[in-house]
Amino acid sequence: MSTAPPLVVVMVSTAGPLNLGAVARLCANFAVQQLRLVAPRCDPHDPQAMAMAVHGKHYLLNAAIFPTLEGALENCGRVAACSARSAPEPLPTAPPEQVMPWLLQPHPMAAALVCGREDHGLHNTELQRAGRLIRIPTAPTHSSMNLSHALAVTLAACVRTPPTTWQPTPQTPTPCGSGQLTDFLDDTGQLLLETGFLWPHTAPARLAKIEAILRRAEPSQAELALLRGMVRQLRWATRHGPKTNPQQGS
Repeated sequence: MSTAPPLVVVMVSTAGPLNLGAVARLCANFAVQQLRLVAPRCDPHDPQAMAMAVHGKHYLLNAAIFPTLEGALENCGRVAACSARSAPEPLPTAPPEQVMPWLLQPHPMAAALVCGREDHGLHNTELQRAGRLIRIPTAPTHSSMNLSHALAVTLAACVRTPPTTWQPTPQTPTPCGSGQLTDFLDDTGQLLLETGFLWPHTAPARLAKIEAILRRAEPSQAELALLRGMVRQLRWATRHGPKTNPQQGS
């Protein structure tokens, strides 16, 4: 029997050591498994960050640092992102109380909660890595919250989420990870460009819609392997022509 997956908090390009220290303290408050930093713009060992972290200093000392968001999500299953901005269609958007139960459903891989920059949040290409977008209900005139405050509201929803358990069966498929899905989408984009279905100037928007469909579907590893094999064979056929069936006559 398995319970909620380990939760990792992923901070993208955090600039303020005080904010980063407050995030580390929250990770301790809510028993987050790990803090991951993507291209941080401040030193996680900065004295201000360490002082603000209080009992969460070990999260700063042991934070894993990645150059890209894709690397930070490589071994994660479900991914949710926080943003006050409008989501790229058709990314599902909901308050923390609705998204966190989905994020913490039993899963063999870690769950990732992604937060962006203090000044302008996450870029659309980063939001597309998520299966759900979290938007905290605020006054329309002041929708942007302090980074650590927004994370506190979101993590507090975990406490209000009833624990769930799941009894796997031999037929339960193994879900694919975020990194595996990103690699598949790269292959798919190349195929669609090579065949003329996409053009370079429209490819990002069209691929974003395809990505949203796949992330909502949460394909298993076996399903993704089938899709990836199809895409790779189609890419081969566009260069060399279709393979001949040896059982067919000439």
